[in-house]
Amino acid sequence: MKWIGRIFGGLLLLLLAAIAVASFWFWFKPVGVNNYINRETVKLAVDSPELLTALGMIDNTPLDFHSGKLADYTVEQDKRSLEKLKKARAGLDKYGPDGLDGQELLSWKITAWFFEDLIRQAEQEYSGYPINQISGVTINLPQFLTDQHVIKNEKSVKRYISRIEEFGRVLGEVKGRVEEHRDNGVVAPDFVIEKALVGMRSFIEPAIDENPLVETLGPKLEEIGLSDEKQNEYMAAARDVVSTHVIPGYEAMIALHEELLVGADHNAGIWRIPDGDKVYATALKSNTTTDLTASEIHNIGLSEVARIELEMDAILASQGITEGTVSERVKALMNDPEHHFANTDEGRAEMIEYLEDLNTAIMGMAPDYFITIPPQPVEIVRVPEYSQDSAPGGYYNPPALDGSRPGRFYINLKDTKDNPRWTLPTLLVHEAAPGHHFQLSASQLIKGVPLIRKVSPFSAYSEGWALYAERIAKTDMGFYEDDPLGDLGRLQAEMFRAVRLVVDTGMHDKRWTREQAIEYMIEKTGNTEAEVTREIERYVVWPGQATAYKTGQLAILKMREDAEAAMGDDFDLKEFHETVLLNGGMPLGILEDVVAEWASGESNG
Repeated sequence: MKWIGRIFGGLLLLLLAAIAVASFWFWFKPVGVNNYINRETVKLAVDSPELLTALGMIDNTPLDFHSGKLADYTVEQDKRSLEKLKKARAGLDKYGPDGLDGQELLSWKITAWFFEDLIRQAEQEYSGYPINQISGVTINLPQFLTDQHVIKNEKSVKRYISRIEEFGRVLGEVKGRVEEHRDNGVVAPDFVIEKALVGMRSFIEPAIDENPLVETLGPKLEEIGLSDEKQNEYMAAARDVVSTHVIPGYEAMIALHEELLVGADHNAGIWRIPDGDKVYATALKSNTTTDLTASEIHNIGLSEVARIELEMDAILASQGITEGTVSERVKALMNDPEHHFANTDEGRAEMIEYLEDLNTAIMGMAPDYFITIPPQPVEIVRVPEYSQDSAPGGYYNPPALDGSRPGRFYINLKDTKDNPRWTLPTLLVHEAAPGHHFQLSASQLIKGVPLIRKVSPFSAYSEGWALYAERIAKTDMGFYEDDPLGDLGRLQAEMFRAVRLVVDTGMHDKRWTREQAIEYMIEKTGNTEAEVTREIERYVVWPGQATAYKTGQLAILKMREDAEAAMGDDFDLKEFHETVLLNGGMPLGILEDVVAEWASGESNG
């Protein structure tokens, strides 16, 4: 299921709207490139009941054939999905590119690139670690079941119980996949296995009533007004299914990984597995949507690290903080209790309130810099406690199309000292407004194009935009005008992304060790060892993804620079942002052409 995860992220908002407009002719007689793309993307995504539920609208409707089920995670299903994908790409050539122009041609180019990228990844059958410390069914499915399976009546309760039982099947299927990987020379590094074991053990160690799959059900049953008798009945069913299906599945997975740990090595880079160099080249192309080599990306990172370090030094000196290296001074600020929220429930609540105030402030400024303001709200919540040990500092999930779920910015509150007050404005800007929330929410508003254009299956575009948003909060919006430490936080965050270029390519191409990468990142960022370790270990199991941020930001900044040079006084920043956001996600090379056409006065619409 390695490449289906890409569809989960990239097509998250796709299937619902497609089904909503589907009709007999849509399925059997696609007319034109848009209808063909819509039909084929639906066919690709329909095998995932999890994706259908994540869309947020069709559970408990006549279209609901899925909400008591989970996907097939077998290698046979992967092969069927790959053949379906190849057929979809071949069929696309019947609809273009000859004879297309404007938005239809753009849609064809985006879809062709996307399908070809998925095929490249899917053909590398043993390219990663099915279970690791940050992803895989042992982490993703509990959060899916507790956060995304909506319980609104007795029928949906029964389907929740059914899905818990299905979870046991999935654990068995994925265990088989881990064994297949082992037999083909792909075993995770020892430190990855150790962290994955910590997560799996922590999930099953509590008493059954405290297991998240059981504990979170009780309040939902009360909320829908079931009788005490019915509540007791379903709680008993949940306990039984978790005990007899889920816990044994975890125990078997734990036993397997304990065996794997005995023979695992400590090498970090993906070069360590068969055809690892090819796997990494594919990952870089997928995540950057460019043809940049690992060496080129590494050198860009080194150059950006040097530039940012000088700017950070200037701010620190202006505050009278001059003793030690830049990272030593930043680390001292990170450890200064004056800038910390209390590591208590009250302190965590205060941090979320502070972030909400920041979001309100920047939303008030947004109309001066953007034409389209997302109508969907953003909610700021903590990362679930059962996944916070290995989760990043923050991440964003887009709203449901039907408005039943707002956009959500998840912040990791395991230790509030990881996020001093002066670092929070930039984290908010990146994940919420005008970063991911603007980009992902606004894309839902695009009309008259295939539905793939409404989502962002391109990391360099989406993460590049969020990092670009951090920059314009300073240079255009004046968000840090009276907050030099907040601006230092912005530079620290940018440094973090520049360092990612260096350490990701360092480990996966230049054969750096995990410890060498951690040491470099601490030296250049001043972040805590715990935070840096989580990040480095994330890059180990997700090769290339960390290079998307800075690659995308630099590309968007270059596009803006070129447009300003071409248009002179006619350049309009709000129109530039509208062009980038309201055409939806796409590979950077295609986006460069779109911006150039806009700057020259041509139009895709």
